[in-house]
Amino acid sequence: MRRLPYVPEAPAPGTPGGDSGDSGATAAAGLAAAQLAANGIAVIFTAIFARVLGSEDYGVLAAALSTYLILSVPGYALQVAVSRAVAVRRLGARGELGVTLRRWTWRLAAGTLALVVAGALFREPLAELLSVDAPWAAAATLPTMSLWVLLSVERGVLTGLGEYRAVGISIVGEAAGRLVLGLALVLAGLGTTGAYLGTPLAMAAAALVLGRVLACRDDPQASDPGAADAARLRELLREAVVPIVALGLIAVLQNVDVIVVRHQVAEVQAGAYAAAAVAAKVVVWTAIGVALYVIPEAAGRTAAGRVARPVLLRACAVVAVVAAPALLAMTLAPKLVLRLGFGPSYEVAAGALPLLGVAMSVLALTYLTVNYLLAVSSGRFLAPLAVVALAEPVLLLGGSLDRLTSFAAVVLLVQLAAAGAVLVPTLLRAPAAAPARA
Repeated sequence: MRRLPYVPEAPAPGTPGGDSGDSGATAAAGLAAAQLAANGIAVIFTAIFARVLGSEDYGVLAAALSTYLILSVPGYALQVAVSRAVAVRRLGARGELGVTLRRWTWRLAAGTLALVVAGALFREPLAELLSVDAPWAAAATLPTMSLWVLLSVERGVLTGLGEYRAVGISIVGEAAGRLVLGLALVLAGLGTTGAYLGTPLAMAAAALVLGRVLACRDDPQASDPGAADAARLRELLREAVVPIVALGLIAVLQNVDVIVVRHQVAEVQAGAYAAAAVAAKVVVWTAIGVALYVIPEAAGRTAAGRVARPVLLRACAVVAVVAAPALLAMTLAPKLVLRLGFGPSYEVAAGALPLLGVAMSVLALTYLTVNYLLAVSSGRFLAPLAVVALAEPVLLLGGSLDRLTSFAAVVLLVQLAAAGAVLVPTLLRAPAAAPARA
């Protein structure tokens, strides 16, 4: 395992890598709470648009969003690389960070404009490729990806600095923006396309706010890093290759079933399955928030020569607390959950919901473990995870499945296999701290 560069001074409690158990649990719980609030808004988002658009059009929206989630992996990966680099002080002091981030922001803004033009020009082929019957929504997936990269970089810097509160607020604000802006555009007559456009617009607004937050922490006397900045960006992009592969595999495990099911069953059934999948992913979304804490904390501990596995155990415990009541509701009253959340027509997926709930809870633990392993620079999990992730669409497409419960059962078996390949070996392996080098 390649070790991260040595951090000369041990981090103080409350900073990445230097938390006490209580402060670390508080940070993880805070980010989990922010993600839970965002989850609640996402459920409201789904409930409103499922009713406003109808199950068939909502299936189109869900497919577009699932496609974006898979394409957004580079942003997550760069967030991991940036957060880890900031946590171990590889990108310099706060002032230099601000200068570097401004340069990156301008580059990403230029890239976003280019993708807007490309999406507009190739919207019809994109819609056909993505199986999305809304060409302008398909076109918007391209600039959405670059906006997500910018937002992820900003969150990576802030988590690396231990500024978890600002990140948590941005998570909630972005989710609220998706709902408000998407609904406003739907009411303006833009239909499915308007519902989707709320997502990139909310990301742009969140990125602007976080940019202001970082500017307030900037040192106006800091010198322009110049060529060193470009070198760092290239280095971080190289380091992001492994996270891109790892998180891409997680994205496939999380979202590919929603895309495949549209090719196997009727539109109404596909829309109902998509709604059940959204409800089941509440635990995964919580894990995404907690992972923002796991990455810098595990990286800082490893760089300082301390045992990092308690960070993973603490994060898994937080997610388990969320998973327990969610699974209970999905198991005991699946029809009620779908009826209250999305409407009576979505109850057709009630049989699939408990299976999907367990599957996504297992995936949440796998997701945390993958982020932990990325933080401590371990890539041994990639090969077995790739085998499992690539097997899922093959199993879903090749099984001649015609029942939603059959799809959900396959998804559950795949998630258990993924956990067996990643989580179990990590927990069984004896923890070892890397000795800090002088």
